[in-house]
Amino acid sequence: MKKKAKNIKKEITLDHLALMVGKGFNEMGERLAVLEKGQEKLSKGQEDIKTDLRNRVHIFDHKALEIRVEKVEEKVGVSRRKYRAG
Repeated sequence: MKKKAKNIKKEITLDHLALMVGKGFNEMGERLAVLEKGQEKLSKGQEDIKTDLRNRVHIFDHKALEIRVEKVEEKVGVSRRKYRAG
């Protein structure tokens, strides 16, 4: 069975070309809108993380303060166990 090759040339008018280009721009605009929305979500999440980190005491700072308090308690003669229990 032989297949006949069809040489069909479809002429594109300026109106068709303008519609195709317009459609391409619209699709690109929709994709950009989706990307911008995603970027906004990422930025909001990043700001939330920064805020959370600002509100937390850094673990090393906390540990250093804990050690200093223990030393002060030892010098004053206050035991942590007594303090917590009492």
